[in-house]
Order: sequence, then C-alpha cells, then structure tokens
Amino acid sequence: MKRVNEEMSFWDRLYIPALIKGMFTTLKHIPKKKFTYQYPEDPRSVDERGDRYRGIHKLTKDEDGHIKCVACFLCATACPADCIIIKAAPAPEGYKTKEGYQREKYPENFEINMLRCIFCGYCVEACPEDAIRMTSITLPQYFRENPKDGKILGGSRNDFIFDRDMLVANNNHDVIKEKYQKGLSVLS
Repeated sequence: MKRVNEEMSFWDRLYIPALIKGMFTTLKHIPKKKFTYQYPEDPRSVDERGDRYRGIHKLTKDEDGHIKCVACFLCATACPADCIIIKAAPAPEGYKTKEGYQREKYPENFEINMLRCIFCGYCVEACPEDAIRMTSITLPQYFRENPKDGKILGGSRNDFIFDRDMLVANNNHDVIKEKYQKGLSVLS
C-alpha cells in the first residue's frame, strides 16, 4: 500500500498502467448484451420490468378490509421530497392492530403529491405496518388506464395529487400489470 506523501515512480506519473487497465475494462464490456430499451417505443421494457421497479404508490388493507396505516407519520418524515401529507384522526371502533388491540389513530387524509415524489421508496422502507407499497405501474400507464369522464388524466396539477381513496384503489392495478405481461400493447 502506498503512503499519501510517497513520491510517485516514473510509471505512476505517466499513468500508462492505469490507462491500459481502464481500456481493458472497457473492451471487456463491449461484447456483453445491452439492457437499454427505448420506452415507450419498445414495449419489452414493461414486460421485463421486475418487481423491484418503483412505480406509483398504494395503501394496503388488512384482512378486515381496513387500511393498515396507523398514521404514525414515519413515511412523511422519511420522505426527502416532502410530498406526503397525513392528517390523523381517532380510529373508529373495529380498527384492530395485528395483535388484536383497538387502534388509536388512522389516516383521515393521506395525500401523495406525485409531482414532488422522486420515487425513492424511503416511505415504503420506513413504514412499520407495511401499509404503503409501490406498484410497478408508471404514471402514464395509470392515467391511460383510469380516464375520468372520458378524459385522460394528467392535464392538471390536481390530477397528480393522489388521496387516500385513490391510493387504496391502486391495489387493483395488479390486474394492469398482468395484462401488460400477457403481451398486450402498451401504447393502446
């Protein structure tokens, strides 16, 4: 190991060994298969997108059909873009925890501003109840599949603010993913 203040040798000053090593690395990667697809022109990228893709968010439900979120604000705190807004309220009777206790709070309002969201997934990692997850659906796919009053959404800023009901409804978008995986056109 070289010391910080040690004087460089003649070959080190020429940088030829480092240059040759870098060229060797570059040449080694040339014959390998490339993984870049031109989405949306190339629909293979949707089919080959894995479960690790971070798309739009969804709020999950428990076995009783109640939202799992306990309004702990950890997702909003972890969000670097500050795009999650939660307003907590006392939980109605019947909202139980995993252990069977009455829940203290639930989200009366839960909004995610998708224009501010950077899709980092920190909210998913911070959630202790596994209440928020990310789907593999992109925003353009979502707006194409969910027209409102015959119009495609995404024309105004308000279309990009997803409230609690929209986030719960995103649980049904696994059907969209299955449809795309069966080979139907992405651009239809």
